Amino acid sequence: MLEQLKRDVLRANRELVTNGLVIFTWGNVSAIDRASGLIVIKPSGMDYDVMTEEDMVVVNLDGEVVEGNRKPSVDLYTHIELYKSFDKIGAVVHTHSTFATAYAQAGKPIEPYGTTHADYFYGAIPCARALTKKEVDGEYERNTGKVIVKTFAKLDYNAIPAALVDKHGVFAWGVNAHKAVYNATVVEQCAKMAYLSRGINPDLSPVSQYLLDRHYLRKHGKNATYGQGEDK
Repeated sequence: MLEQLKRDVLRANRELVTNGLVIFTWGNVSAIDRASGLIVIKPSGMDYDVMTEEDMVVVNLDGEVVEGNRKPSVDLYTHIELYKSFDKIGAVVHTHSTFATAYAQAGKPIEPYGTTHADYFYGAIPCARALTKKEVDGEYERNTGKVIVKTFAKLDYNAIPAALVDKHGVFAWGVNAHKAVYNATVVEQCAKMAYLSRGINPDLSPVSQYLLDRHYLRKHGKNATYGQGEDK
């Protein structure tokens, strides 16, 4: 069942290690087959170098295991909330990458201080509010997804395909598993550059709206000029 999606999710989880976004088991990737409503996700707590396609877990949008002998990632219900609310995404990534997580722990967004950020995110990467004690004591993982969704009530999740969660870490998404990991990797690099830039100039301001527009829109949208016409 969903054999190609399992291969894609396994490869994407391993890319987290290759791209320097995780150590040990500090992250996970899932992808959804929209036709069936089924999700393939990393098994909980497994090392990336020993996982196989058979270890990937297939679940439905209620979180019920449909296929697989492993327990799904503990972050499953966060992924599910994002899939339910962001209907154009095909994959979700969660990491605790160093610089982006530092911003999350500080409860601060990653501002667009330069054109590298502007090329990929049409504005600041937001930090969702802290969960209440009731939310943490209750359906914690599901509530994590809900606070991310609420953060995007007035934001375009396609134009800003990532969020930080206060005191927690990074969630990113994309049209497929590879693109979601790609976006998570760019989040980390933007966070690193933002941190270093603020260290050099504590009074630094974000890029102007016109520069943000120029860089983001030349790579995205119907009038984009960057690249050779393939998916960016």
